[in-house]
Amino acid sequence: MRVVKHITYPVFGLAMTLAVMCGHAYAFDVADDAERSRNPFELFKFGFSAYKNGHKDEALKALRYAAEMGHPGAKWKLARMYADGDGVKENDFEAYQIFEKIVRDGAEPGSQNESYVADALVALAGYVKRGIPGSPVQANPNVARDLYVQAASNFGDPAAQYELGRMLLKGEGGARNPVQAARWFRLAAQKGNVNAQAMLGNMLFQAGKTVRGLAMLTAAFKRCSDKDCDWIRNLQEQAFSVAGEADRRTAISLAGDIVRTGDF
Repeated sequence: MRVVKHITYPVFGLAMTLAVMCGHAYAFDVADDAERSRNPFELFKFGFSAYKNGHKDEALKALRYAAEMGHPGAKWKLARMYADGDGVKENDFEAYQIFEKIVRDGAEPGSQNESYVADALVALAGYVKRGIPGSPVQANPNVARDLYVQAASNFGDPAAQYELGRMLLKGEGGARNPVQAARWFRLAAQKGNVNAQAMLGNMLFQAGKTVRGLAMLTAAFKRCSDKDCDWIRNLQEQAFSVAGEADRRTAISLAGDIVRTGDF
């Protein structure tokens, strides 16, 4: 089992309760012997199927039961539901506790469960970075940065690499290091992280690599998600406004190649 070292955040107990409800095709009754006899993977599949078909109450119960039985995918999905308020009232501290348990349980090297651990580390880092109001989880950028380092280094997680790059660039949770920030942005961008591509493009543009930087910013803007397009567009427009006409034309052509091939 992979051992994740140097985790210094508090460990909180994980409390889960099981509700009993039935009445339709996706009913899940933990008092039923047939339900209790299912193995964790079957319960996870049942819960995930119920979730996809819109039966989130039933999904929640099955996933809770599978999580209690140790299924990492069930724990991860359950945590995500609490974090997003998806089918259940949003509860960041409940999500935090489940993510923390995923990290403590670890995963076999090379197994698909490593992705759950990596994502859980990123989620924990985000919570620790900003804190969770009304809970024991206080804002601690130093610990958050360490968690991002673990996810970025041990698991090569692109989201962690991007977030670590941001912290290094701003000097959050430790010394400012633009060189290392650019390195992490590049690693994340090579794995398709659009936000990292935008940040790296802006850094290159500011460093005088006008065409390459503007091309990466333009390609990132073409592929950005709704929640990130505003800030990426602002960076791209600022760079575009000060670039020369020839550089703009070359950058636009290169951006098309980047979007098409993913190679920058």
